[in-house]
Amino acid sequence: MKLLTAICIALFALGIVQAEVIGLDVDYEHDGVKLSGYLAYDVALNTIRPGVLVIHEWWGLNEYAKQRAREIAEMGYIAFACDMYGANIVTQSPDSASLLAKPFYEDRDLMRERAAAGLWNLKNFSLCDNSRLLAIGYCFGGTCALELARGGAELKGVVSFHGGLNTPHPEDAKNIKASLLICHGVDDPHVPAEEVNAFLREMSAAKVDFQFIHYSGAVHAFTNPAAGNDPGKGTAYNEKADKRSWEAMKTFFREVLTDK
Repeated sequence: MKLLTAICIALFALGIVQAEVIGLDVDYEHDGVKLSGYLAYDVALNTIRPGVLVIHEWWGLNEYAKQRAREIAEMGYIAFACDMYGANIVTQSPDSASLLAKPFYEDRDLMRERAAAGLWNLKNFSLCDNSRLLAIGYCFGGTCALELARGGAELKGVVSFHGGLNTPHPEDAKNIKASLLICHGVDDPHVPAEEVNAFLREMSAAKVDFQFIHYSGAVHAFTNPAAGNDPGKGTAYNEKADKRSWEAMKTFFREVLTDK
């Protein structure tokens, strides 16, 4: 079955088989909170395949996160964009987003458990290969993905795109089972050098397998076109960094899914 899946994914990559990606809203709950995630997969590929958990920015589960899930599904994976806040809770206001994210930054157990609830939904989809699970996150979602890994989640790989790197529990790095890829903007004012260096020390002390890629000229939110084009504001889209980090993610996925 694994060989067949690999062949099908290779055929998709060559454009020999036409992808037919669909997206479905999935209602679920965590600790009494009603949540609504987004499952994306290719119905033309009728085989078990690796699963990727997608964790949204602090805006909530918006169209950007769903778009990324569909793009991952087009690559031959099962993608589930989880909901960290609650069904239909999405904002475009930085003040509102800060209030929504605050409880999770203050309670990392809650952050890990809410992300794990999303991972549970991904694992329970019939076509998902639970032995080959991955997670990616953007900004707030990057922090969530790393905390999920620190909590000992059974993941092959985790990718953080311009995510926060700090944690009140650096000792938990010893629990990380996944390989990590950190995609970071050199000029990101929201994740300064001190935070980067502390993260590097944390991961090195725990002997975690990780890669850290700096992107020149990139600030926070560099993968999202909605972030605008003024780096002076601290958040801005950077097309080159966006494309390079996406290619780095694809290479990373291939590597960690083939490691023995």
